[in-house]
Amino acid sequence: MGKGGEKGGESGEPEAQIRFYTWEEIQKHNLRTDKWLVIERKVYNVTQWAYRHPGGQRVISHSAGEDATDAFRAFHINPTLVQKFLKPLLIGELAPGEPSQDRGKNSQLVEDFRTLRKTAEDMNLFRANPLFFSLYLGHIIAMEVLAWLMVSYFGTGWITTLILACILTTSQAQAGWLQHDFGHLSVFKKSSWNHVVHKFVIGHLKGASANWWNHRHFQHHAKPNIFQKDPDVNMLHIFVLGDTQPVEYGKKKLKYLPYNHQHEYFFLSEYLPCTPPFSPNATWAISYYMRYFITYIPFYGVLGSLSLLTFVRFLESHWFVWVTQMNHIPMEIDCEKHRDWLSSQVAATCNIEQSFFNDWFTGHLNFQIEHHLFPTMPRHNFWKVKPLVKSLCAKYGVQYEEKPLGKAFVDIIG
Repeated sequence: MGKGGEKGGESGEPEAQIRFYTWEEIQKHNLRTDKWLVIERKVYNVTQWAYRHPGGQRVISHSAGEDATDAFRAFHINPTLVQKFLKPLLIGELAPGEPSQDRGKNSQLVEDFRTLRKTAEDMNLFRANPLFFSLYLGHIIAMEVLAWLMVSYFGTGWITTLILACILTTSQAQAGWLQHDFGHLSVFKKSSWNHVVHKFVIGHLKGASANWWNHRHFQHHAKPNIFQKDPDVNMLHIFVLGDTQPVEYGKKKLKYLPYNHQHEYFFLSEYLPCTPPFSPNATWAISYYMRYFITYIPFYGVLGSLSLLTFVRFLESHWFVWVTQMNHIPMEIDCEKHRDWLSSQVAATCNIEQSFFNDWFTGHLNFQIEHHLFPTMPRHNFWKVKPLVKSLCAKYGVQYEEKPLGKAFVDIIG
């Protein structure tokens, strides 16, 4: 730990002495009770602040002891506003002789990626098209209305009910992609507006919790496919994923389930993690269930409406799991390797070929690489930044993987 001189404030009074730190010192502060991180060469002690962090304490804790500059830029749409929360946490800076990146990361690659992000900003690729999202919400509401009109006009026969279930499933899946947009703050310029509409879409249209989604999903984005940090690959012994976890289970003889058949019971377990959690205290979620049962109990009764909802959830959960996992499960799943932002995201994600159907069916998550690199970018702009990303990956030999939709589904089983 180095020393620094005093710095005069606006009042003429000397400010606290600037302290300089080495990476060796900073990396020691990555414990649950002691967390430092670096943003643009400034060192912050976030030990106490982590528990008040709006994105959850875990996501910020996953960057403890590291350079979090790119993660910070990726998740915050108004860094200037966030700076006022960071200022009281500032404890010093990197020593002048220390590199900006920790653990020997390629500084030129990091700088080139930040230049790419600045280029995307200059191209207005972080500006949303209101018409796109208005029409998207409109087609979801139209499907909900169509489902009610169908059962009102044609009754509750088997064929009508099956068509109705497919319409509601499609509506739910598309609402899932839409809530994802607002959850990532990629629609409105103000975070508060995104948060309000996010609660409406995920709560009133889907019956799930925005807080639950935020808690899990931002961890996934910060450290995709990293054991102990990404909840999406923490399967609680149901599955063993990646190349290293099966070996670990084999050596320790941890045999909770017949893992040699996990590709078979995968189909049966999809429903379990994808049923949105219900909380009696979640007003928005309550409004969804009230609306649903008020709409369908007159036609199907209580038991029939509950059965219909369960069937729709079952169908939607398969849609959700196959789309979200085809980009990640076939990729590298391993322990923390402390890579730079670009390398870590691309190693854990792959793209699916673009087409009108693929864009709609996946909610533009076929551009998973671009989405992970720029989570606050509106999805209708992913195709514009894609050539820049591919070019940068080619320059540094970072594998950029893209495949057809069918092959992606087959690779999940593989």
